[in-house]
Amino acid sequence: IFPLFVFISGVSVVFSLTKETQLHGRAGALQRVLRRAVLLFVLGIFYSGGLTKEWPDIRVLGVLQRIALAYLGAGLVFCFVGARMRALAGVVAAILVGYWALMNFVPIRDIALDKARLAELAEKSGDARGAILLKSETNPSAMKNSRAWAKAEELFDKTTATTSGKFAPGHNLSNHLDFQFLPGRKYDLFYDPEGILSTLPAVATCLLGVLAGVWLRREDFCDKWKVIYLLSFGALAVIAGFAWGMSFPVVKKIWTSSFVLVAGGYSAMLLAVFYQTVDVWQRRGCCQPFVWIGTNSITIYVASNLLQFRSVANRLVGGDVKRWLDVNVADGAGNLAIAAIGFALIFWFVNFLYRRKIFLRL
Repeated sequence: IFPLFVFISGVSVVFSLTKETQLHGRAGALQRVLRRAVLLFVLGIFYSGGLTKEWPDIRVLGVLQRIALAYLGAGLVFCFVGARMRALAGVVAAILVGYWALMNFVPIRDIALDKARLAELAEKSGDARGAILLKSETNPSAMKNSRAWAKAEELFDKTTATTSGKFAPGHNLSNHLDFQFLPGRKYDLFYDPEGILSTLPAVATCLLGVLAGVWLRREDFCDKWKVIYLLSFGALAVIAGFAWGMSFPVVKKIWTSSFVLVAGGYSAMLLAVFYQTVDVWQRRGCCQPFVWIGTNSITIYVASNLLQFRSVANRLVGGDVKRWLDVNVADGAGNLAIAAIGFALIFWFVNFLYRRKIFLRL
């Protein structure tokens, strides 16, 4: 879902910025890109606890922040490159190959940033106290200022052996850069899946969406060829991604170049299916729930954290109701009911907003 959202953000770049450029020129388009990126990034900070937590305890880079930065990068490229597909494809290729080169050839310390592995290293060095600290169930959000974190930094700094071309969790260039330079709380304790370096290929994902948007806006091709192009492009991207994945694994948490191609390919094919269904065949009834979500996607993402739809569903059909369903209907029926009620609440909420024309615009 996440890479699809980044891809569709790229598609929207073409339609919104083309109109903005026609009305207010490149300066107006640049202003729009910067304003929207800043607002999205700030919203992401608030979503991660920016109003209730201290700065060391806030997740600086997260889902909304990545969308903001990917949109910023793709938007700036489109403002200066425009709808020239070869130039856009060249930028995408440069990003993907450049990221591959960095991840494969830049040397890193030969140490995995994993609590269990670090505790093992501490024990081998004779530091029993440090091993105990690293094994403890420390609150991840408080880890940065703890003695366990200091011990992890000490072990990291003492490691002199280097390696390269590693992609395991906590043992790759992207994760190591997060550990060293990314401030605030990190989703995976020592590093973040929406980290510093992996934001670069996310821009490429957004630019793949830009390429799709440029193709959809072309007036010299009929709808049939637009759909065929998107399906063909998507299939080729998926094949190329899995082929590249044999040497550069398809890993979402570090957003590898092969993952960009696979996710972008599937996104392009899904876009083709919906374009054919909604725009060509005009069959919109079956897609209406997606329209509700699409018109308020940021709102529903933030609301899911604030309103806790699953918790509300658990209050309604959890506890005794869940146990009764598990015993009298089928094992696991209770969890299925909670999930179904949670989704129903989400769709009710977005339908409520849509019918009353309440939309969050950034």
